[in-house]
Amino acid sequence: MKELTKREDQIMEIVWRLKKAFIRDILAEFPEPQPHYNTVATIVKILVKKGVLQAEMIGNTYQYRPTQDFEDYREAYLEDVKEKFFDNSFPKMLAHFAKK
Repeated sequence: MKELTKREDQIMEIVWRLKKAFIRDILAEFPEPQPHYNTVATIVKILVKKGVLQAEMIGNTYQYRPTQDFEDYREAYLEDVKEKFFDNSFPKMLAHFAKK
């Protein structure tokens, strides 16, 4: 599974919510002060390289959509956490969070 930075995760949350989006759609979802267009475009390109977004040329610009839905991503992420930190044991993971 590809690890996402905080900003990458923010952008993915927006795209998951919108289902598909142009850069300007993503920017519109950020609160003020919005990041610069080029910053978001660069991060989106990184997300495409990581394989979590796919790009489709529409007219003269790209539209982006997730390669998997949020639920599948969450499942894979939790599996990764379970393997890395809890010896691949679901009961150990639950016990950890139950203590918290």
